[in-house]
Amino acid sequence: MQKPFASRDESLRHAAVGLEAEFSLFVDDQLTRPEDLFGDPRGFIRAPMMHRVGTSYHLPTGAAVYFDTGVIELATPAMELERGAVARAGRALWESIAVLREELDVWERRTARRARLAGFSAHYNMSLASGERAALPYRRLNNLARTLTYILPAPVMLLATNRQSTGVGVRPRKNRIEMTLDFTPDPALMIATGSLAVGIIRDVMTWGSWRRAAIDREVPVIRGFAPMPHTSRKGWLARWDCYPRSPFLSDVDAPDWDTSQGRFSLRAIAYRVFERFRRSIARIADPFAVRLIASILGRDGPSLLALPDRPPAYDDVGRNDVWHGRSSLDHLSRSRYERALINAVAGRPLRLFGSMCRPVGVRGWSVVVFRRADGAQIAMPIDLLAPRLDEWERASA
Repeated sequence: MQKPFASRDESLRHAAVGLEAEFSLFVDDQLTRPEDLFGDPRGFIRAPMMHRVGTSYHLPTGAAVYFDTGVIELATPAMELERGAVARAGRALWESIAVLREELDVWERRTARRARLAGFSAHYNMSLASGERAALPYRRLNNLARTLTYILPAPVMLLATNRQSTGVGVRPRKNRIEMTLDFTPDPALMIATGSLAVGIIRDVMTWGSWRRAAIDREVPVIRGFAPMPHTSRKGWLARWDCYPRSPFLSDVDAPDWDTSQGRFSLRAIAYRVFERFRRSIARIADPFAVRLIASILGRDGPSLLALPDRPPAYDDVGRNDVWHGRSSLDHLSRSRYERALINAVAGRPLRLFGSMCRPVGVRGWSVVVFRRADGAQIAMPIDLLAPRLDEWERASA
């Protein structure tokens, strides 16, 4: 096979967001390693998929699906950062969850067994634009990640965690920041959580100082809190035992947390963080997400953390709550990056350098590999394909 030519640059030009989710698989109520049962995702997914790398494949939605040490993982396409980007990523994730659930439904009928997906974890990613990377090399990204563990956890706890949760993590990755926590079995809550996180990250990355005194002036920080090294990969974790007592088991409305700005309830701390970053969040979030954040963090808001235990929806994700294409977000257009990946996975041809070429693979998240009629391969960055989306889609209509 000839090596691809053209661009070798696998970085995105624009800042982007993406979501990942991991699920434990239970078959007849027994925890089962998906790789042992299915081998790879083709063992139960009938939909046409494009091979990515190893045992990873692209679904027709553009999302990647693969097995990772005992869990099923989904990763959405990157979505260029603009208002509504996290909503687009949430839509892509839940459309992909619907595909998994539908394929498992067929497998259940064929085998007379029952398979359910239990929410395990979720990762919220924000990558840097090309012009931002020089100012935020890995060492500074690590410092930014540590700073964010003082700011993000309180509102994220109210929006996306439950009584059995243990922590909120922030990890520096290559040219991006990743927030890690439980999977939340609700599309709207995931979109609200990601919108809040990305809005806060975009603001904090511009601060002149990330020293503790500067953080204390900006938001209330619980006294006695100190982040610990992340338990998986490099990064930082606000785990339950990093606090004087577990915030996940506390009364969210009891004003019994001493902070750098006074004595507040966990809900009040979360709302003050939201108010400090409301404008930067609103620049990223769709209007519904902003209203939902304000509602949940406000007085008597319906937070999962205020319930006596983790809701049962965590243990059978997608059985009822899936993305059916009927919501307040249907008016949102598809991300240009997302459309490029969907076109590639669908195998739609495109004329490149005078020849009709067919996509045969995706490298990383940002380069589509095409094959010419003579067998030569051409690797094209999504940033160069985005201006030609209408032509690409029209050619295969």
